[in-house]
Amino acid sequence: MKTTSNQVTKKRVLTAIQVIVTAGILFWIFHTHGADMWMVLTQKHPKPAWLLAGFAFYGFMELLGTVRWYILLRVQGIKLAEWRVCALLMLGIFFNMFMPGGTGGDVMKIVYLIKEVPEQKAKGLLAVLMDRLIGLMALIIISSVIIGLQYHWLRTSQTAEHLTWVLLGLLVSSLGAIVFSFAISGFGLAHKLPKRMPMRDKLIDMSVAYNAYARAWPASLVALIAAFGVHLSTFMMFVCAARALGVTLPSGAPISIGAVLTVMPIILTISALPISVGGTGVREALFAALLVPLCGIATPVAFTLSLTGFMLSAAWGVIGGIVYLLYRPSQHPKIMEAQLQVHELEHEIAEAE
Repeated sequence: MKTTSNQVTKKRVLTAIQVIVTAGILFWIFHTHGADMWMVLTQKHPKPAWLLAGFAFYGFMELLGTVRWYILLRVQGIKLAEWRVCALLMLGIFFNMFMPGGTGGDVMKIVYLIKEVPEQKAKGLLAVLMDRLIGLMALIIISSVIIGLQYHWLRTSQTAEHLTWVLLGLLVSSLGAIVFSFAISGFGLAHKLPKRMPMRDKLIDMSVAYNAYARAWPASLVALIAAFGVHLSTFMMFVCAARALGVTLPSGAPISIGAVLTVMPIILTISALPISVGGTGVREALFAALLVPLCGIATPVAFTLSLTGFMLSAAWGVIGGIVYLLYRPSQHPKIMEAQLQVHELEHEIAEAE
């Protein structure tokens, strides 16, 4: 009981910090640049065709995400209709985008998946975990390639160079965790980990997932390919936002696709940290910190570009909210209860191995 109480307290403190950080950054942005951002919108007259294209790219990302997760569920022997998998994914998008917390989307996907297949709850958790891991591996590969090709350009700004190293640090740490959990699986060391070791249950769960998906490597490879498309579609949504606003360099030339694609892994990875609600505020600050010195665009333009891209994705989040309201409304769990339920399931799987 005491452990559960401590977990609830920690999650509430984290949520409070996220809300404060988000509100504080947004207040500063709109207080100092709100008038200029409004001027950008009124002068640029965002082009509907490019906004529609950005909306479509995010929809394509969701389609690929559905395919990826559908494949991973099938490997675990979980058979759901494609539209049901898509609905669960939409629920995850809604919670990731609008709800405070570190992993709200994944938690709710797991909880609702368990309601669909209560007899396969452990397999459902592993499918969601592997979905996140494959997405992370794809991001590591894409980011490594982009930074390797564009590092000389990123070094032209000290801020951009520092943020690049922050990204690399996060990716190396994530890769280290993956390799460590893989070693645990390969050498059968799971139960030799100290009981009080942080992230012990997750590491053991990851090793269990490897065993299942390594045997089904063709399907896992297809899921990885789909994950590349997921990330690139998200990046292209912001490219469309830039085109919709007519963002230009000081020379008058449109900002290049390559420039936007280069900064997106840095922006989306760092803003995904549980610092703010859905990355809001942090994402806008990162757009300005990178594009202002690298491309010479004005700070209000960078903020407006970020918020335009966010609004395109938020439109899909609203659709996810509608799905949430229509999805068995009498059985909606409370978010805090869902987080604790998933935590208990993770521990249950770890102890069973």
